[in-house]
Amino acid sequence: MTAHAISWAPLVPWVLIAGLALAAVLLSAFALFVRAKGAPLRILALAVLLLALANPSLVTETRQSLDDIVLLVSDETPSQEIGARAAQRDTALAGLTAEIEALDDTELHVIRAGNGNLDSTASGTRLFADIERSLATLPRERVAGVVLLSDGQIHDVPESFEALGLQAPLHLLLTGEETEGDRRLVIGRAPSFGIVGTPLNITFTVEDLGMDDDGKPVAVTLRQGGEVVETLQVPLGVEQEVEIQLAHRGATLVEIEAAPADKELSLVNNRAAIVINGVRDRLRVLLISGEPHAGERAWRNILKSDPAVDLVHFTILRPPEKQDGTPIHELSLIAFPTRELFELKLDEFDLVIFDRYRRRGVLPSIYLDNIARYVDDGGALLEAVGPTFASPLSIFRTPVGRVLPGAPTGNVFDRGFRPQVTDIGLRHPVTHGLKGNEDPANPAWGRWFRQIGVTPRNGNVVMSGVEDQPLLILARVGDGRVAQILSDQMWLWSRGFEGGGPQTELLRRIAHWLMKEPDLEEEDLSARVDGSELLIERRSLSPELPEIVVTLPSGETRSLTLAAGDDGVDRASLPVEELGIYRVSDGSHKALAAAGPLNPLEYADLRSTDEAMAPLLEASGGSSLRLADTAVPDIRKQRSNRNLSGRDWIGLRAQERYLVTGITQTALLPALLVLLAAIGIAIAAWYREGH
Repeated sequence: MTAHAISWAPLVPWVLIAGLALAAVLLSAFALFVRAKGAPLRILALAVLLLALANPSLVTETRQSLDDIVLLVSDETPSQEIGARAAQRDTALAGLTAEIEALDDTELHVIRAGNGNLDSTASGTRLFADIERSLATLPRERVAGVVLLSDGQIHDVPESFEALGLQAPLHLLLTGEETEGDRRLVIGRAPSFGIVGTPLNITFTVEDLGMDDDGKPVAVTLRQGGEVVETLQVPLGVEQEVEIQLAHRGATLVEIEAAPADKELSLVNNRAAIVINGVRDRLRVLLISGEPHAGERAWRNILKSDPAVDLVHFTILRPPEKQDGTPIHELSLIAFPTRELFELKLDEFDLVIFDRYRRRGVLPSIYLDNIARYVDDGGALLEAVGPTFASPLSIFRTPVGRVLPGAPTGNVFDRGFRPQVTDIGLRHPVTHGLKGNEDPANPAWGRWFRQIGVTPRNGNVVMSGVEDQPLLILARVGDGRVAQILSDQMWLWSRGFEGGGPQTELLRRIAHWLMKEPDLEEEDLSARVDGSELLIERRSLSPELPEIVVTLPSGETRSLTLAAGDDGVDRASLPVEELGIYRVSDGSHKALAAAGPLNPLEYADLRSTDEAMAPLLEASGGSSLRLADTAVPDIRKQRSNRNLSGRDWIGLRAQERYLVTGITQTALLPALLVLLAAIGIAIAAWYREGH
């Protein structure tokens, strides 16, 4: 392809040529005014000279035409999986690809936006971000059109068509149906953390889009930890508030689900999952000390040093052998509130500790029976025994004895030994990984010098001492838990004797296990979403690996095999490809995990509409067509002054861009020709004037 043009390369500046031209015009006008005989020839000579100074030349360009560029954008975000949208999109994509590739001088670029990833649910459908990334590597002036296959719910539409920097039409081919309706649940206020036992409020609204409000209330189900807490009947479009209480520290999953409407696009936006992290305000501990000993102060120091612990310390200071006849009512200025502590407010304590307690007649049996019932009803009891546990004055011979996991044998071992973690203790979260126990056969801990012999009746022996006798027993009793430390020598660790040991950490773990903290459950199944993976952890004292069944938000199930861990935790993982709640089970335990944000923008409105795109379509000269009516519209190339859309077709603007591959320049007035012409004209003028 060639093209021709006149090019000017003046021999002198244009200003000088303009001045000479003005002078020539004046002289010519004067010559014509006086009717000089040779005036026309002289004017012609001046024109030839001026034209020669302008130095015109003929430029011939050899051009290579460039292909027009068409962007075909396929919306592959999660909302496109609703109904027949994906099928409509794929059919149109295949048909349009074939049509565009059949056009002459046309280059097709297919953009697959979203790719169905979970991250797109939070930020919504962002097709123009992908379009901009493609345009950054392409010449915008060659773009003949942009065709979008989408439901129209695009959340990054530019404010104006000019912002795109294109001179080409935008066309929207809509998936979905025109008469669509959907119900959605919108969470208004939801706390991310809360204090255990303190009421928390969550607000939500149920809305119907594209449907008439018939005035009927909607059933909303509230679940906590997978269990139904409450079912409400709520009106449409009115914000509601529900109250919940956290039962334990750590993560709690709260589900809110609205019943489906008669016309539903998807149930995925009818429910929401809220993860609330529970924290304890203050830990209320009742410490009951028997006869004074060196470890009593260690207990008190540990508990009082923690600002989160509210300690009530009940100490018996007068052993029986020190009776001097002083009336009991004169032994203190203020009577100790035993009835209030052990009867009226016992259930308000999170943990009760007996430290070397023995029967002395100070606490009536009815109060000790209250403590046993407190454990049965879900309370936590920790007992650290002394030599009297093996005597007839043992607390084991009171009503508390029925909840204790170890029965005394009457043996007291008074010799040095190093506490060791048992085989089952190596898998138990309370004793696994304690500092200094890197070599379980020879722990780097200081010795203790007294141990009370017991026969385990229930529970798990997680630490042993003299002759492999039980040293620490953890047991579940009724709805509560009991821990038994069968020595009064733990205080040696806090003093650093022979290097000491992890006394504070061990007591902290025991206390948290007694209070049923999820991260210290020895038989537990947990699941959480980390990035794009569902991480599953099963902690068990048994090395057996059961099959894990995961129920996806869509209802599909997957089976997983756990990978054994040396720390008592077996693990498995699964890619997260769906938004919603994942339900995990090992046959005995269940766990829940939520994937995605509270109110994902992708599912805010699932109806198919061109409302957001309408201003851009109009400004660009493009149009919107519904694929349900026209499965694959025709493609036409149009010049800039023609229409770019029709009832069943869309147009591309022919940009007619080219690349210059060669230039030839030919002078139109060669110097010799100009000289001869000027001389000839001048002679002719002289001759004319002479005759």
